[in-house]
Amino acid sequence: MAHTLTEAGRMLRAGELTSVELVEAGIEAADRRDGALGVYLTRMDESALEEAERADAELRAGRDRGALHGIPVGVKDMIAVAGVPTTAQSLVRAGAPPEAADAPVVARLRAAGAVITGKTTTMEFGCGIPDPGKPFPVPRNPYDLDRWAGGSSSGSASGVAAGMFLAALGGDTAGSIRMPAAFCGVTGLLPSYGRVPRSGSVPLGYSLGRIGPLARTARDCAAVLAAIAGPHPGDPAATAVPPPEAPFDDDRSYGGDLAGLRVGLVRDLPLGSDPALVGRLADAVAVFERLGAEVAEVTLPYWSELIGATIVTAVCEGLAQHRADLRAHWADYFPASRGLLASGALFTGADYVQAQRVRRLAAGAVAELFGRVDVVLTPTAVVGAPPFDALVTEAGHQDNAGLFGQVRTPYWNALGNPVVAVPIGPAESGLPLSGQLAGPVFGDATILRAADAFQRHTEWHRRPAAEVEGAAA
Repeated sequence: MAHTLTEAGRMLRAGELTSVELVEAGIEAADRRDGALGVYLTRMDESALEEAERADAELRAGRDRGALHGIPVGVKDMIAVAGVPTTAQSLVRAGAPPEAADAPVVARLRAAGAVITGKTTTMEFGCGIPDPGKPFPVPRNPYDLDRWAGGSSSGSASGVAAGMFLAALGGDTAGSIRMPAAFCGVTGLLPSYGRVPRSGSVPLGYSLGRIGPLARTARDCAAVLAAIAGPHPGDPAATAVPPPEAPFDDDRSYGGDLAGLRVGLVRDLPLGSDPALVGRLADAVAVFERLGAEVAEVTLPYWSELIGATIVTAVCEGLAQHRADLRAHWADYFPASRGLLASGALFTGADYVQAQRVRRLAAGAVAELFGRVDVVLTPTAVVGAPPFDALVTEAGHQDNAGLFGQVRTPYWNALGNPVVAVPIGPAESGLPLSGQLAGPVFGDATILRAADAFQRHTEWHRRPAAEVEGAAA
């Protein structure tokens, strides 16, 4: 069976595989593993098989919709899929009616021939941590069931790693695509702000959040991005975005040569306590250098200030979205998410305005940095997936300082830059470690090309979870 979306597409067109076989393999994987992993909130097996049959019939008739034709895709349950409720994994939305229409990104997936397999688990409203006391699946890591899959696009990342679908949609306000991609050993893309429309999804931080793909490889993510990107009248941020220089799924843009690519390596941030990370990062740098890239050390301007701006913006915009529901349904929220959202009340309007001033100032400094380098490389997280008991303090509250001290994702959400997270090898524990490549605003194609070249010369994105002791069977 094909391991990646791109491989599956080639096999479909060669007649070596059918979409029905792909979907059936995902259903079998879900039957076998999802009771432990908690990937799905809603499975759509029957409709997925019907869509797969239509996709196969179209291919036989000579109608090829493109790279996603017949490919099974999961959708985070904060994004509308017609005929299915959008719960955002919250009792606050219990009883929500089925959606009347697809979100634009889902409609674009269907138009590209993708097969929607179901709605995947998330952290409640895209924030917080799992709560076993609520009647929802707890998303677990396919490498170790005692560890978190990362959030908030938990099921999307875990489902790709576990073979339940070949790609998925997630959302990212402070790292919610890249963090689970890192912890589950897959690839996750945060597109440039405005590149992908967000209408039809449940917002958290409106000026921060973006929808993007998770898949095995950067080339797979590029194929999904090509289908979902583009202006949409329902999202003002996506109406004035320049088109890419070449289609994201144009094979001519990809290859192993990175001659002349300028990579900025960030060394002045703490690398955490995992003794393997320094070596894994050095190995990644060596791959880029062998491919012709020029690597130089850089410093990210306003590092701590931008992380603070992301957090202030996220909780203030989140409170604005949830204020009425928090008052009416306080007990229905997970303790971690209601605490995080309610913390927005601790900030003043002046604090929020100052955070936006910091963002504008830093955006200029980061743009200047990208005048000197083409991509910036940092770890995505400085640890492998943490155990569940490490997500809370001794008092039982969400350990925000501990969690955000171990990931390197929130910095980029305060800006508009695209970032792709890719596996770079195992931690000392055997769990995946990840590096992220950031590019200039609307430089999505540049980071995807660099990540693809890296993955053509490494195998970490192909490493099955079963190689790790204690992984889900």
